[in-house]
Amino acid sequence: MNTLGYFEIQSSDPEREIDFYATLFDWSFIIDETVPIEYYRLVGAGVQGALLRRPTKVPPKEHGTNAFTCSFQVKNFDLTVKIIEEKGGQVAMPKFAIPGRCWQGYFLDADHNVFGIFEVDEGAK
Repeated sequence: MNTLGYFEIQSSDPEREIDFYATLFDWSFIIDETVPIEYYRLVGAGVQGALLRRPTKVPPKEHGTNAFTCSFQVKNFDLTVKIIEEKGGQVAMPKFAIPGRCWQGYFLDADHNVFGIFEVDEGAK
């Protein structure tokens, strides 16, 4: 019951972020014209979410996150970081070990949204 049920990513350039997340996580988005704003539903990803046109200015960098931050499990941390950087993302907090559990890191997409990735590795130190 207490699991992630839905998330939204805000973007000042939805096409850019759709391309970013489609390449990074192999996600697909479809426009939802039943919503009175520019809104794209995530489909076929195993989690419910959406991407919407940011209704306000992009927050400045280095001011912290004013939201929940979601982390996504990936098969290969280092390869995923390479894709993030190739698609215009940035490292916010480099790879670090959560001992005995995983490798974790935090990143910014081109619109300064913070997200995390992790690779399960019981040998992480």
